[in-house]
Amino acid sequence: MAKPDLVIVKKAHQKEAFTEEQIREFAKCADPVTGPEYFMSHYFYIQHPVRGRMLYEPFDYQKRLIHTYHNYRFSISLMPRQTGKSTSAAGYLLWYAMFIPDSTILIAAHKYSGSQEIMQRIRYAYESVPDYIRAGAVSYNKGSIDFDNGSRIISATTTENTGRGLSISLLYADEFAFVRSTIGREFWTSISPTLATGGKCIITSTPNSDEDQFATLWKGANKQFDEFGNPTELGINGFKAFRSYWNEHPDRDEQWAIQQRAQLGDERFRREMDCEFIIWDETLINPSFLIEMDGLDPIERQGQVRWYKKPEPNYTYVVALDPSLGTGGDPAGIQVFELPTFKQIGEWQHNRTPIQQQVGILTEITKYLAEIVPNTSIYYSVENNTVGEAALISISEIGEENIRGIFLSEPKRMGGGGRRYRKGFNTTNSSKISACAKLKNLIESRRMTVVSRPLISELKTFVAHGASYAAKPGETDDLVMSLILIVRMAQMLQSFDSQLDLKMKDSLEDIVEPMPFFIT
Repeated sequence: MAKPDLVIVKKAHQKEAFTEEQIREFAKCADPVTGPEYFMSHYFYIQHPVRGRMLYEPFDYQKRLIHTYHNYRFSISLMPRQTGKSTSAAGYLLWYAMFIPDSTILIAAHKYSGSQEIMQRIRYAYESVPDYIRAGAVSYNKGSIDFDNGSRIISATTTENTGRGLSISLLYADEFAFVRSTIGREFWTSISPTLATGGKCIITSTPNSDEDQFATLWKGANKQFDEFGNPTELGINGFKAFRSYWNEHPDRDEQWAIQQRAQLGDERFRREMDCEFIIWDETLINPSFLIEMDGLDPIERQGQVRWYKKPEPNYTYVVALDPSLGTGGDPAGIQVFELPTFKQIGEWQHNRTPIQQQVGILTEITKYLAEIVPNTSIYYSVENNTVGEAALISISEIGEENIRGIFLSEPKRMGGGGRRYRKGFNTTNSSKISACAKLKNLIESRRMTVVSRPLISELKTFVAHGASYAAKPGETDDLVMSLILIVRMAQMLQSFDSQLDLKMKDSLEDIVEPMPFFIT
């Protein structure tokens, strides 16, 4: 259909005369059942990256996608890169705003540029629609459009408070898996009550982590059984799951896939095209390996301490504390491991426990180990950086003789540079990188067994940061840092234990992908 002569924006509230044919066309677009598909296939123009301006011609999977958008109140779509999910959403949102009066449509994207890109597609399409079809615009801005039928479209970056206070008719969350995990959870908590009053929700993304808010909603949408075990159309969270595959696109075949794998690498192809939940970030532990780590439920809880395995005789036990201020910010963490098996048997974490009580919990853990397995070797230590000084003072006040086990400390440095020697372990950039390399090797060669879900979750957000590794912004790494301390303690003990030494040493079979080089 040829594009008629148009002004960019139709004036609001103007009287018009229509032909019978124009009225019939308007009625077909406004049809509450078939309207979206008809409008998009006849009046929705897009900018193709190669072919330029063209009328939207949906592929079969895109027709199913539009059907899902329109016919389900809550829908979540897992789709490969560059398969038209955002373009299809732009056309549907424009139709919704023009033919469902008094609607408030919120577009939330993980980046400002992302939300503006969708708005640009909507504006481009709107400017191509003939006046006898489109609604008039009361205001027409870069980030929002208000129509004379009372509807409006608003674009925003996804934050904890995006949409709060709005009466939202339709929420569209684009690339939701790439919103920072903590923000994604807070955003969904904030926006859900607004949607509960009758709002509609469309979420689309390629996958990222298997623990972010998108992954949580996707998993819930795919649990399609009622309380009696009967199959249902919707997931337990009320979402309709939509899935498409790269080979559904007519221009993509096996030869295309071979070329893409060569360009992207197998891991990125699996994530971006096969839609596997492989972590996007440069994590310390290989993302493919992290996906396989499920974790276990504790077999016992003692207060806030989680136990995953009963202590047994003839093993050595190491307990590591990464202290914190205990004021509600970063948590403190304790790891308990069995040597030489390198099995995680216990863990503790909290962010409002004072340092003195953190040391008290460490003391109770060592006491429990000594009572369950008398005459076993127990070693404990703390990271002595910054707030670790307060932990050392607390240990001194309690008295090392009153804490079961041996307080393990790194050896005194020759010369010392005038610095006062402190017990425990001081974490420098070089010592952290060295321990990280050993931790990566132990886990990926399956010589270390990690079973705690909170620890696995932290490993999934423990990423390259400058010349080292640290938690992603907004995440925590106290459990990982106490695990790194466990590795450093084991490295000190291996010269005294032949079995541990054998376990710690690398062999050709244990070689895993190297850590990236950092140039400073």
